[in-house]
Amino acid sequence: MVLGKVKSLTISFDCLNDSNIPVYSSGDTVSGRVSLDVTGEIRVKSLKIHARGRAKVRWTESRNAGSNTAYAQNYTEEVEYFNHKDVLLGHERDDDNSEEGLHTIHSGRHEYAFSFELPQIPLATSFEGRHGSVRYWVKAELHRPWLLPVKLKKEFTVFEHIDINTPSLLSPQAGTKEKTLCCWLCTSGPISLSAKIERKGYTPGESIQIFAEIENCSSRMVVPKATIYQTQAFYAKGKIKEVKQLVANLRGESLSSGKTETWHGKQLKIPPVSPSILDCSIIRVEYSLMVYVDIPGAMDLFLNLPLVIGTIPLHPFGSRTSSVSSQGSMNINWLGLTLPERPEAPPSYAEVVTEENRQSSLAPIAAFDDFERALQGPLFAYIQEFRFLPPPLYSEIDPNPDQPTDERPSCPSR
Repeated sequence: MVLGKVKSLTISFDCLNDSNIPVYSSGDTVSGRVSLDVTGEIRVKSLKIHARGRAKVRWTESRNAGSNTAYAQNYTEEVEYFNHKDVLLGHERDDDNSEEGLHTIHSGRHEYAFSFELPQIPLATSFEGRHGSVRYWVKAELHRPWLLPVKLKKEFTVFEHIDINTPSLLSPQAGTKEKTLCCWLCTSGPISLSAKIERKGYTPGESIQIFAEIENCSSRMVVPKATIYQTQAFYAKGKIKEVKQLVANLRGESLSSGKTETWHGKQLKIPPVSPSILDCSIIRVEYSLMVYVDIPGAMDLFLNLPLVIGTIPLHPFGSRTSSVSSQGSMNINWLGLTLPERPEAPPSYAEVVTEENRQSSLAPIAAFDDFERALQGPLFAYIQEFRFLPPPLYSEIDPNPDQPTDERPSCPSR
């Protein structure tokens, strides 16, 4: 008997979105198929899958133990989120090569469905960093007698969703700093920096509107700038390893001595980056906006405004609310906008309801004779008398003010 051969072993996922990219969240059901393509007939002990999700951290540091001795210290840590195993064909045990319990697979393509549920606990978003990663995968293993197993591993993406439509992430972020330069015995004027952004939470692809004012009273030429930084923090054995990466930046105009520059919503776009990771015990990914003044020959003057990169974008209602609340205060303070002193009066009743409309609205009621006779009485007459009367004319001054029993200060806003 001529044994067949395994032509291919593949794994495919049933995607939950229109982009055909396998992306899941905690509590979702991960389903798919293991496809086996063979030529001829093969005998199989089992076909299994092993699904796993974990965060892992690893880095090495050199240590000196003396003048001629050095060694490397390894730091590793791991968090497992789930570990699922399932047998799609055959039996669990593969440690023997007996001919009992074997399954014959004929030539052609065969598919075996699998399904498992992700745990309801918060799962860290899939991530690849310099000293650690968060990975989720499904591994298929085909076991045959007297042969090495055929293995294949395929990863899928998990997003722990961060909704930026929360009060803490919609709150404005602001700060002010000042710096005075000294050169030997001479002291120049201060350099001041004020900056504000409308909220803390953003999603990739959005632009951050930066409102800032930079005043240069020193004797040097300075340059205002803004950057977005990603900070990766890895934790193992009580130690921490941090990596800081530049994500995006912009540059303002150079300011000579005595000059001031104001940013009226200068935009800095967020590129496609990984969302913030805030719930993992060994890996954290955080973001910050640094608005700073580049001072040649001295320490820069900078403001750090924390950011959270989320996955659920801003709703239109949340956008308007945050925009009105945050930009309103910024525009009034920095751009000199004021509210109108007096509100505009609403239209009169005659402008809205004409006499013809009023008469036509009475006609349907008169047509219901039985209903009208049933409601004859003082109450119905009272309703009919006031139902179509126009409202009182608009006036900012009450023509019939109540006589106050005691004197109270009037509200200046009325």
